[in-house]
Amino acid sequence: MKFVPAGVVPFMALLLLQRRPVAGRALLVTGSGCPSHGLCRSNVQEQTRRQVAVLNATAQELFSLYLKCQGEPFSSESDKLCNPSGIFFPAFRVNRTSERKEVMVAMYKLFAFLNASLGNITRDQEELNPMAKELLERLHNTTKTTRGLISNLTCLLCKNYNIFQVDVRYGDSSRGKSAFKKKQQGCQVLRKYVQVIGQAARVLLPHLSPS
Repeated sequence: MKFVPAGVVPFMALLLLQRRPVAGRALLVTGSGCPSHGLCRSNVQEQTRRQVAVLNATAQELFSLYLKCQGEPFSSESDKLCNPSGIFFPAFRVNRTSERKEVMVAMYKLFAFLNASLGNITRDQEELNPMAKELLERLHNTTKTTRGLISNLTCLLCKNYNIFQVDVRYGDSSRGKSAFKKKQQGCQVLRKYVQVIGQAARVLLPHLSPS
């Protein structure tokens, strides 16, 4: 899949870029460009822990509801149609023994990608299933939690490591694809999300435990 350089942009501008469901890239840079530490709330670590826990606890329910709302053949052939092997998803190679800085960067990449993907999926479902109120509400709630998590990871990376640019690669937009392909792309991303979020929670939460 192609992705193009987005250039070196300020970290807060990168937060806005994450909402765009397109391929993109920004460089990891350390330096003096971080905003003041006033960006962080006093309970940022605990808040980040709660956000990851919520995403982990609700991922399977979101995926199951998504399948239900797509109808056939997705309901009965999800193993085949939602196999995520053919899509890009950020590699997640860190573990509990990885350096905290490495874990935080990997988490940022993962949730920045997820945020953009949720934007794609939500837009498509508003078009294809406008009456699926529960699904749309869950998608919006997941997006809200993800954006809050990205904000907190931004704070922690700046405050603790003076990192204000992160290499982020985004998946393909679903614009212009058929209804079937839109549904399939959504279920592939959500299936992979279910697989990865549990691992992410196991890896991240020990690094955010109170000292």
